[in-house]
Amino acid sequence: MQQQLMKKTFTLSRRPPVYQLALGLLALSLGTGLTHASERQHSPKADTTPAPKLVIMLVVDGLPQEQILRYRDQFGEGGFKRLMRQGAWYNNAHQAHGVTVTAVGHAAVLTGAYPYQHGIIANNWIDPRTLAPVYCTEDTRYSYLGEDTKADDGTSPANLKVSTVGDELRYATGNQAKVITVSGKDRGAILLAGKAGTAYMMMKKTGHFASSTYYMQSYPSWHQRYSAAKPQDQFYGQRWNLLLKESAYANDAPDALVIADGDQASSHFPFIYTSPSGQPDAAYYESLFTGPFVDEMTLDFALAAVDGETLGHNPAGVTDLLGISLSSHDYVNHAWGPESRMSHDHLQRLDRMLAKFFTKIDQKIGLDNTLILLTADHGFPNVPEFSHSIKRDAQRIDSKALMNNLNQALFDKFGLEKLAKKWSTPSILIDYKLAETKGITAVDIENTIAKLLLATPGIANVYTRTQLENGLIPDSRISKLMQRAWHRQISGDILVVTQPYSYFGKDKSGTSHGSPYSYDTNVPLMIMGSRWIKPGAMTKYAEVVDIAATLAHLLRVRPPSGSEGRILGEVIR
Repeated sequence: MQQQLMKKTFTLSRRPPVYQLALGLLALSLGTGLTHASERQHSPKADTTPAPKLVIMLVVDGLPQEQILRYRDQFGEGGFKRLMRQGAWYNNAHQAHGVTVTAVGHAAVLTGAYPYQHGIIANNWIDPRTLAPVYCTEDTRYSYLGEDTKADDGTSPANLKVSTVGDELRYATGNQAKVITVSGKDRGAILLAGKAGTAYMMMKKTGHFASSTYYMQSYPSWHQRYSAAKPQDQFYGQRWNLLLKESAYANDAPDALVIADGDQASSHFPFIYTSPSGQPDAAYYESLFTGPFVDEMTLDFALAAVDGETLGHNPAGVTDLLGISLSSHDYVNHAWGPESRMSHDHLQRLDRMLAKFFTKIDQKIGLDNTLILLTADHGFPNVPEFSHSIKRDAQRIDSKALMNNLNQALFDKFGLEKLAKKWSTPSILIDYKLAETKGITAVDIENTIAKLLLATPGIANVYTRTQLENGLIPDSRISKLMQRAWHRQISGDILVVTQPYSYFGKDKSGTSHGSPYSYDTNVPLMIMGSRWIKPGAMTKYAEVVDIAATLAHLLRVRPPSGSEGRILGEVIR
């Protein structure tokens, strides 16, 4: 070995040091001269491409990528197909965190951050210090303008711990850029708006698109005119029928598999939007969410905001940002699953709505002046009944029953009540102080709970606080996604992962999301803007957090404070 080392050392230093130094200086001199000459002769031209006049960030709530693939041949020419053909389309794009729910996914889009940084760990969670329930966008300091407000209603982005692209755009332009967001859900609008934008969300009680006192003290005149016309009432008595021929839905799941036994006629086509009162009221407005009309209203309101706020025609000559979260596909998939005729038809209708919306934007601003992005906050699994029909193991796991069984087992072992003190989906809060009264260490109680949970039907994996705090997790994709989903200060002590196609819920029908599996993480990612984006289908892996880094680059603003995504340079002109 010593001889080999000596031989290797000799080979590497076979020229005298002075000779090596002379050669190095000569090479450096020649190299520098050649480089400077090359730069003088071939210096790159300054980028004179103007920034977009308007950026439109579309988020389709609950749209798995597989539905785009499955139904793309039936889309019209102006909606999804337009994005796919005229823009860049990533087939292998993911919400790359483990708790795939609406709030977490929306927070990722324009922050470019994972939950462990942006602080939105679920739609709802339990505060580990106070044990009080927390809604992701609640803030009792603010209220809806002109609308009833409950303590847990979403009124501000206080729980969002990092900045967004919109925040950085406003900062870079001295607040001259306008950032407006709209959604059927408060969390869909608020988490896209960030700290410095303005959010509008649809009220289930009145059908109005409202904002909160966090953003303004009174509505602008365009909003007042829009609301006075009561556009939400136009759908009263209307029907949702199948858009395409019956044969177009031949490969969808039979209704009998996705509609629970005994469900009312309202769970079948045609759906009629009325109310027992015989007139538009809260029951009618809420029913609209599970169907195509809330998305139609959302896009219509967004166009009203474009006109009212002169978006895309900013007098300061800066870029404006319009965020739109389309909520209804999530409601439809929850009710009947992505394999249903209802979900299939809803997506086809949404495709036609987007086509009309893009045409309007082209007329108002010009698509050549507009950068459009589309993604989703999460995907969806099939309903368990459908999974059973194709020989998959799937179940709904009742978290209350799981906690009762767990605490009974812990009592039998340690003689202490409620060592697992709270369920905070998908995690458990441990009463460490109670465990200490019997000399049980944190690691012992965590490992005991983990062992009991892993013996529970439907549970695939468990991560403990000790593992997560110290990075002691397996080197796997799912483990990495769950680590990103866990926030040291506000998450629970035991993070639980279901088996594939199972989920936490006790309803007798429908389905839900929230897992780290590909059916929940793989979502569309499309970017269209002829001046800035090269079109084409991309097979390269991408993440939703890449959107923020890419937008920051194109808009020439500082990346958001928690941004960890990459610039999607392969599609930039």
